[in-house]
Amino acid sequence: MPQTNSITAYFGSNLAELLSDKILTINPSFDTTSYILDIENKVTDLTYTQRVICHAEVLKKYLPQDYLAALDIITGILGPENPSETGMFKHYYWILPLGKYVELFGLDHFTPSVNAIAEITKRNTGEYAIRPYIRRYPQASIERITEWAQSENFHLRRLASEGLRPKLPWTTKLDTFIDDPYPVFDILSLLKEDPIKFVQKSVANHITDYLKVLPQPTEALIAEWKTSSHPVTQWICKHATRKYSPEFALRIT
Repeated sequence: MPQTNSITAYFGSNLAELLSDKILTINPSFDTTSYILDIENKVTDLTYTQRVICHAEVLKKYLPQDYLAALDIITGILGPENPSETGMFKHYYWILPLGKYVELFGLDHFTPSVNAIAEITKRNTGEYAIRPYIRRYPQASIERITEWAQSENFHLRRLASEGLRPKLPWTTKLDTFIDDPYPVFDILSLLKEDPIKFVQKSVANHITDYLKVLPQPTEALIAEWKTSSHPVTQWICKHATRKYSPEFALRIT
């Protein structure tokens, strides 16, 4: 995201102008004037989070009413993938309303929406957009996320962990797999030797979440991982438990 004292300031009519320019390259009939004015009239007293939602809702008004046609436009303006582990919000902040659009309005279209989330996360992040799909389509989501965990693209591998976190910051708790965490644990196990720090941190934070909501099976998972000699697995275990019970740390040392 550009340098500013307030991220909120970047989600006003200026963002509407930026998105309009991109949309026009694919949909020349897009009503940019009305869209920008609509945003300008609605965002004045809104917080950053509310502005992201507002942009998604106003986009729904001006994009084609057929969701799949609108989705083609959204994915068509994403541009090149982010090649690095950073810059998701500094350079690709403008994609946040597009992810919110898919999150809010695409739930009846699992496959095309999840495909779009996969593309969005390669630039910005799909960790929030994927969660309603996990709730509605748990088995199909697990199957798709398992594929992401084995992808060559590290953004997708990170999403495989981050999207399933039960206590992901800035959003509601995901308790879909609290009664049976093992499908999630199987996915995390695919990532426990990941070479990318971006992914490793997500897996460690995910394990920390599960220590809070489901300590006993999570302790068993960590104890199993601690038998590995792989340095990444060891780092993940250490990072995940750094603020956890000293007694548990002694038991698995």
